[in-house]
Amino acid sequence: MSLKLGLPVAAAVLVADQLSKWWVLEVLRLPAIGQVKLLDFGSFGFDLTMVWNRGVTFGLLAGDAPWHRLLLAVLALVVALFLLRWIARAENRLTAVALGGIVGGAIGNVIDRLRFGAVVDFADAWAGTWHWYVFNLADAAIVLGVAALIADALFASRRTAKETP
Repeated sequence: MSLKLGLPVAAAVLVADQLSKWWVLEVLRLPAIGQVKLLDFGSFGFDLTMVWNRGVTFGLLAGDAPWHRLLLAVLALVVALFLLRWIARAENRLTAVALGGIVGGAIGNVIDRLRFGAVVDFADAWAGTWHWYVFNLADAAIVLGVAALIADALFASRRTAKETP
């Protein structure tokens, strides 16, 4: 039952991620433009800003060598396979959905790494002079999935404590 919920979520995240990246690259042509201002509320806002991320989260482990991008792609695929197994054993709907989001996001970024040698990042949230890291839909799905898993684990321990005599 968990796979019937988690796999469609993974597929939906993957398709939405790849379509958004196609639009940013081919329709908007953000690499040539560099940045598009979307929302500016004075002290905070949201822009589209082109970044080629050659590393992982926050640009960590960045590198340009072909073996480097292949190593990061293989590592992400191994994690995705582990998470697929976890989805199959998920004990509740939230866990299956969260893991599906993480898997879809991870595969979306692996596709970028193999196609372009870097991940296409473009969403730029800011407040004052501070900018959150530039991200994409895959990154957002991964972060939200991890947050949901943490919340589920915290609330599951509370539920278990209440049920225990």
